[in-house]
Amino acid sequence: MLNKANFILLLHLFQSFLSTWALMKASRMEPGNILTFVFFLLLFFFYRHVNRRVDSLQEALLPKGNTKSRVTLALSVVFTLFYMLVDYPYYIERLTSRLYRCLILSLVFSGFVILFYYLLTFLFSYTCNKARLQSVMLSDYWPACYLWVAHPRLSACFTKIAGFYKSHVTLSTFLLCMLGWLPYYLYQYPGIMTPDSINQFEQVLGLIPYSNHHPWVHTLVFGFFYRIGYVATGNMVVAVSVYTLFQMCLLAGSAACLTGTLRARKVRPFVLLLITAFYALIPYHAVFSVTIWKDIPFAAAVMFFQCAMLRLILSPKAKRNDLVLFFISGVMICLFRSNGWYAFLALVPLLLFTFRRQARRFYPALLLIFAVALIVKYPVMKSCRVTQPDFIESVCIPMQQITAVICNDRPLTEEQLSLVEQVVDLTYIHELYNPTFADNIKELVRAGNQDYLVSHKEEFFRLWVQLGLRYPFDYLTAYIQQTYGYWYPDSFYLVAEAEGVSATSLGVSHTPLIGGPLVVKGKEIAIKLGSMVPIYGTLWSMGVACWILLFSIGTVTIRREYHKLPCYLPGFLLLLTVLIATPVATEFRYVYFIVFSLPFYLTVAMLPSD
Repeated sequence: MLNKANFILLLHLFQSFLSTWALMKASRMEPGNILTFVFFLLLFFFYRHVNRRVDSLQEALLPKGNTKSRVTLALSVVFTLFYMLVDYPYYIERLTSRLYRCLILSLVFSGFVILFYYLLTFLFSYTCNKARLQSVMLSDYWPACYLWVAHPRLSACFTKIAGFYKSHVTLSTFLLCMLGWLPYYLYQYPGIMTPDSINQFEQVLGLIPYSNHHPWVHTLVFGFFYRIGYVATGNMVVAVSVYTLFQMCLLAGSAACLTGTLRARKVRPFVLLLITAFYALIPYHAVFSVTIWKDIPFAAAVMFFQCAMLRLILSPKAKRNDLVLFFISGVMICLFRSNGWYAFLALVPLLLFTFRRQARRFYPALLLIFAVALIVKYPVMKSCRVTQPDFIESVCIPMQQITAVICNDRPLTEEQLSLVEQVVDLTYIHELYNPTFADNIKELVRAGNQDYLVSHKEEFFRLWVQLGLRYPFDYLTAYIQQTYGYWYPDSFYLVAEAEGVSATSLGVSHTPLIGGPLVVKGKEIAIKLGSMVPIYGTLWSMGVACWILLFSIGTVTIRREYHKLPCYLPGFLLLLTVLIATPVATEFRYVYFIVFSLPFYLTVAMLPSD
């Protein structure tokens, strides 16, 4: 008779077989590859280990109920979908039978769900072990091996440095970030300026009218620091560098705000040093800190906003400094990116509920953010004659979906075809359509009759719905191709490769203060390591960052620390706005706010509650 132990053994063998099948397909192996057997053995022993570990920690880890199982299963399904929606065509490319295709995809799907379920269970067994985490995260001691140095004087010096960091975490984080980014500032002096940066610089100089296509308020901030530098020196290059230095300080300050906030919660200095190293040593932070884009101060604003929320949530009484930080960063989120305003509007009712017990002090700050942003975005910009982005910028994904249907040569009614032809010339649409890049079709619309599109929004909305209902697979495929970089963890995108100043006759050029083959080659190697080194390379993946955000939310949910969930809402809602309207499938800077906040998400999830 089959007892429980033997049943579990057989279950683990079967689960390992399905997961091996999934990994075989994902890694493009043939069934006869010996590594499939290695996968099978590793998975089998891993599943057995996880099962034993969870059984031994069940009482210590989890509250009563099935929260853990539901959350783990839900995340497993989500992660499997995120992976397979992009990768599945490779699994069935040699099959013609629909039955066989469905069977293979079902088996692989099951294998991935099982794999992610056990992986998440294993990770949750650590992140939800509150007693163990409290001893790890809240200790004031440094690991002995990091304090031991052979020479007594060096050991004493290191001990003093460690003591200074422990006593001045915020200042130390700021200084270490600035020190880590300084070589990039000197090499890229006065800062990295792409065509987007040049467009804003032309507005600053008054050569072209102000436009909110690149946030007007950010352009004003750029102009403010540029004029300070120019008045002081009369040199355009130095003037631009003044803004770049300000941006570096802002970004380093937001990282320091995080470590200072966590230190106030008595998080271990060594953990904070690891967070500091993430910001000071990962090359793309350094490159972005000297790149004149609105996305960089926006990422800093999101970090400040999240830290302010954490302080307000965990403190019994709202402090004035926290409310000021909340207000300033909230205004920046609303005005430094268009999607920040929409994410904030979605966040307002949730914040009203979260801080209902602090309504007397919190609600005025929230109302003030809303009022300032509303006034600046509409009456102020109108009076200053700031041009708003054209309509096509906000409908990139529906536009790409309709274009995909046309380029797939699907039949349209005469009325539908006539409606489209009122806006664009379809002669070259097949050549121009790029499923991962919307700018080609945007320019086609601009070259056509965009005014007709704007004046007939309802008709085009009906067209979009009709075609979606008739060709749902075309829509789904177009959406996946337009957004996969932000949730698929294996998409390659060369991050932070921009350098210097784009060609311009404005009087600003790349003027490096340090150089030589060693500097150039060192910078090149630092940037390319992310695409060469395993594990480390995951820090360069937007999809992995998305998964970490969801994993952190899952951890908080399983621990039933629901009061922490609002801290994740800004990043989550901002990510949704990107997935609704992104013009490019793989643009790292669009979700840099999530990558920059990764230490916040993970640490807050594991932060012991009082």
